[in-house]
Parts: sequence; structure tokens; C-alpha cells
Amino acid sequence: MSVDPSAVIVAVATAASALVQGVDLPAEIKDQINGAIESFEATAENADTDVANLVASLPEPMQQGAQQAVADATTAVAGAIEPHLPEDAAAALHPADPQAAPPALVPEPPAARPGPFGIPVQPPATGVVGNPQPGPTIPGTGITLPSIPAILPGTRLAPIGAIAVFAPWLKKAGELCEGVSAPVLAALYSAENGFRYGPTAPVSPVGARGPGQFMPGTWDQYGKDADGDGKADVLGIADPVMASGNLLCDNYKLIDDWKKRGLVEGDTLDLTLAAYNAGVGAVKRSGGMPSGHPDYENQTKPYVAKIRATEHVFARMLSPFLGLGIGGGAGDVGNRIVDLAFKYLGLPYVWGGGNINGPSGGGFDCSGLTSYAVFAATGITLPRTSETQWHIGTEVPLYAARPGDLLFGNWQAGGPGHVAIYIGGGQMVHAPTTGDVVRVGPVFSDMKARRIF
Repeated sequence: MSVDPSAVIVAVATAASALVQGVDLPAEIKDQINGAIESFEATAENADTDVANLVASLPEPMQQGAQQAVADATTAVAGAIEPHLPEDAAAALHPADPQAAPPALVPEPPAARPGPFGIPVQPPATGVVGNPQPGPTIPGTGITLPSIPAILPGTRLAPIGAIAVFAPWLKKAGELCEGVSAPVLAALYSAENGFRYGPTAPVSPVGARGPGQFMPGTWDQYGKDADGDGKADVLGIADPVMASGNLLCDNYKLIDDWKKRGLVEGDTLDLTLAAYNAGVGAVKRSGGMPSGHPDYENQTKPYVAKIRATEHVFARMLSPFLGLGIGGGAGDVGNRIVDLAFKYLGLPYVWGGGNINGPSGGGFDCSGLTSYAVFAATGITLPRTSETQWHIGTEVPLYAARPGDLLFGNWQAGGPGHVAIYIGGGQMVHAPTTGDVVRVGPVFSDMKARRIF
């Protein structure tokens, strides 16, 4: 039985796909190879018709000989490659129905790869080759944000692209009063509803709506037309963000006054965030952080802790695009170290990768990342391994660590097996391990801190 040209194409593509899936390659490279394989395999769909049309275009006396030549060639190729093909690929050479085109056996899509904030990111569909679609552009700046989904530890969905849409209004609302900043608002919106807005934004079980999760009564009081479109839209962007800013600022001032009068105790911003979740009355009744009731213990307290822990990360994400300051004074050098490391969020971990000049071999390992960021910010050349970097600088208590300090963990007989850069809020930026990427994550429990500048 002769073999159709399309069957040969499918068999070769299937074998190539199986080979790629069985080799330990970075997911990005597998994506590109699989895309090329699928493009090649796609030619099988019209191969038989194209060959038949070509034969039909020849002078009639030549057509029979040409048909036989094609049949002989494809049979010869099939016979030569079949002994070397996996079983499923060889089966493509012998379709059950010789009159039907063989089925397209597409490669299995690659697995999700790690994201820069510790949550797997689904890669592009197999067969899509080229640059990914860019993220949204911040209005008035011409700056396009990365399209990598940035999922912050312990928060709901918070892609950088979504933050780009909210960023101008977060900045404006963050300037309403001194106590409530844009990064705090961003962290709150991530915790509340993951920046989801519009008609499809989820409604909470108790009826809170929109990205700011406003109850009807609160929205009636604070919902205004902030963007001048003629309506106060709880499901929009501008109106809820400005309403949240005004509500938070009002509560901040009220709670600060209560503190001065001795009615409540605690950090003013912490209590303001607790009031956003549980109501300002709960703060006053408790004399501070709402406590005792299961809702306060299981919802309000973790809610406040989550926002404060990620506030620093949102400050980093917003600062390059909106000119938001991140501290100052003694922290300037440390902030530069963190910012330089953040430039490479999402870059693959490569054992032995990186040095004072930047990534090498396509990525960083843990000490390569710290070597680069510290040198670029300070001019200090660190030794190349985590064990030797531990001997540079001065150890400081972990509770006293500040952005830019180095964190050491994974202790072994020879010293620390891992090094990272502290960014504040109990978080660090690091290159974790093979198969991972440079990302933000929580500080390990066994870590110790050293200050090297």
C-alpha cells in the first residue's frame, strides 16, 4: 500500500514532538520548538491536494509516471524512517481509512512555567511563535508594562497589566491625604477583588460590588463621578478608587483623633485598613484592632496583614512608571539594589549564572543575582557563592533588616546554601532553584540578614 505525503509529514512531526517532550529543555525553548513542529505539521493538511494538483498540471502523458514516482518516493521515505519512529508516530504512516486525511497529531502543550511572584504562568498556546502580546500602556506616559502575570504572595489575582489600568487613579487617590499611599491602595485592591472590574466583576456573598467591594450604603455616601463620564460607576475604575481613597482618608483622620483622645490603640494605618474591612465601629468598640469575634480573627486581621506585607512590592511595581518615591535617606542604596534585581523578574534560574555584569547563560543563580545587584548599586564586588558572601558585611537581626540587605538561608555544614535580597514587608527577591525564575517570595524561617553597604 502506498503512503500519502501527508502521512509522512505527520509521522515526522509526531516523532519530533516526542523527542522534544523527552528532553530537559527550558519551557520557553520548548514552546518555540513545538511551534515550529506544529507549523511543519500544518502543511500536511493540504499536502496531498497540492501534490495531486501539481501532477494534474503536467502534460497528460506524464501524469501516470509522476503519480507513480510520488508513490514510490513516499513509500521509500516511510520505509526508511519507520524503524526509527516511536509507536504512535509510526502509526501515522498507516491510517485506518486510506481515503481520509490522517488526523493531525499535535504535540502536548508545555506545562505551566513559574511566574516571577511564585505562581505558575500558563505559556502561550503551542504553535504561537514570536513575541508575546504587550501589556497595557499607562495613559499619558507611552510606557507599556510587562505582560507577565505578577501574582503576589498571599494575594488574589493582580496582573501587572491590570495595575497599569488602575495606576493613574491609584496615584491620584494616594495623594488625598498623607496617611494613605498609592501602594497601600493597590495592595488593598489586590486583596479585595484582584483588580477585577466591569460587569463581570464578582459580587461578594454579602453584596459588596466592584473592585473596591463597596456595600450599597457606603457607595451611596462615597460613590462620585470622578472621571467625568456622567455617572458614579461602582464597577468602574476611577470612581471606586477615588471613593476608596476618600473613605480611607476620612477613617484615617477619625482614628488618628480617637488615638489622641485615648479611645483606641494601635497603628493608625492598620486600624484604618481594619475599618475598611470590618467597619469603623468595630475599631472603636474593640479599642483598636477588632478582636474576639471569629470574623475579626479569621478575616480582618489576616486582611490587614496581607495588605501591609505586599505594600512594599506594589510600591516597587508602581514606582518605575509613576515616579512614586520609595523611601529615602539611608535606604537609597538599598532601594537601588532591590530595583536592579527587580529588572530581572521572570528571568530563568541558571546554575552558575550571572556575575557583576549581569545574567549569563540565560539567567542567574541566587548568588549571581546578588553579585550583580550589589555591584551595580554600590560598586562592591561580592564573592561568587552564598557561603562566601555570608562573610561580607555585618550581621543584623532579621527584624531590623531593611531593603537591600542580604538574607541567607538553607543552612548546611559549609554555610548558607541560598542568598536573597530583602525588599521589606517580610518579602525578598531571589533566584530560587533550577526550573524556577527570579521572583518575589516570603522570607524563609531560618534566614539571617547581613548589611553589606
